[in-house]
Amino acid sequence: MLEIKEISKTFNPGTANAKIALDKLSLSVKDGDFITIIGANGAGKSTLFNAIAGDFTTDEGKITLDGEDITLMPAHKRAKSIGRLFQDPMRGSAPGMSIEENLALAAGNGEWLSRISKRDKDEFRSRLSLLDMGLEDRMNQPVGLLSGGQRQALTLVMATYNPPKLLLLDEHTAALDPATAEKVLKLTSETVGVNSLTCLMITHNMQSALDLGNRTVMMDAGKIILDIEGENRKGITVNDLLEQFKLASGKALTNDRMLLS
Repeated sequence: MLEIKEISKTFNPGTANAKIALDKLSLSVKDGDFITIIGANGAGKSTLFNAIAGDFTTDEGKITLDGEDITLMPAHKRAKSIGRLFQDPMRGSAPGMSIEENLALAAGNGEWLSRISKRDKDEFRSRLSLLDMGLEDRMNQPVGLLSGGQRQALTLVMATYNPPKLLLLDEHTAALDPATAEKVLKLTSETVGVNSLTCLMITHNMQSALDLGNRTVMMDAGKIILDIEGENRKGITVNDLLEQFKLASGKALTNDRMLLS
């Protein structure tokens, strides 16, 4: 489904500030995989997502989606097949437009914002009601008035309104309070399952990385150092992950954010 072959990316090459962000990284993602990705700050997680989404061209390597080489495809063309949520709840929606108008754009009716049909509105209400946040009764309100959790939930609906071939979740609950984050994660899991989506999710919470999805990948220094699924993943604990990180990288994990999570 998604095939990444030995991609590399160095920022500021040839300077004192040169940084190898991705180092000949390869990853094969099957249809229906829900992969959680963990790693300390600077491991290359978000850079990997940026490479997949087309935010920059990799220095070398190849990226294929559903058999199509997208390595040099512009980001706006990839966006038709790739949905994405960011850590910042303010990204992914238009704050000055209403909830209804944002959903119309996600549905592909952006050219007809002044003529949204009753059928469309009923569909919007139906999808919003599944969030259990009361947004179906606030469809004419600007998105900018919503809380962070409400905006992330809405963005999740928008990103999956027309189910993408691939969904990228870049720490999309990190800026939310624990209770709201738990609710959005539950909605995420349900949405991925109902739509049979192929999904990659970055998280700093190692327990979430083991509880969600069917496969866990750990990154360090721009490489994948651990990839577990199936029977090998069952029964794995956070302490097991810490030990495997130490064995694979030759050092102990010292990232406070991950350890405290």
